[in-house]
Amino acid sequence: MRIAVFPGSFDPLTIGHEEIIRKALPLFDKIYVAIGENANKKYCFPLEKRQQWIRQVFAHEPAVEVAVYKGLTVDFCREVNAHFILRGLRNSMDFQYEKDIAEANRRLAPEVETIFLLSSPELAHVSSSLVRELYHHQGNYSEYVSFEL
Repeated sequence: MRIAVFPGSFDPLTIGHEEIIRKALPLFDKIYVAIGENANKKYCFPLEKRQQWIRQVFAHEPAVEVAVYKGLTVDFCREVNAHFILRGLRNSMDFQYEKDIAEANRRLAPEVETIFLLSSPELAHVSSSLVRELYHHQGNYSEYVSFEL
């Protein structure tokens, strides 16, 4: 079984995240959308809401499962028997950052490979940070998420 983990805070899930997951569905039997918990990080939206939104968006995709984990992503991969980490790339800065993490993960868990998927050019500017900023300033964020915040 081909199992991938798509890790992130998903604070909130954006249409960019959604696109990467949908592109990956034909490649994997199961994709864990894995919300990493970091006690030192302050989130805008509660964990329960973030889980709910992901489940809502992928309600009709049985291959997508929402999970929460603490610690290293590669440890979670081992826990769920995933041999792939899924990451989306919007631009060259994302590539360098993600490449460095992928190399560290490969040293920690050589059996886990990172797979990069490119976002569509029209979604390259979409980020959770942008959505949070619009949300905090009562801007129109509706074109960047598939649900009501």
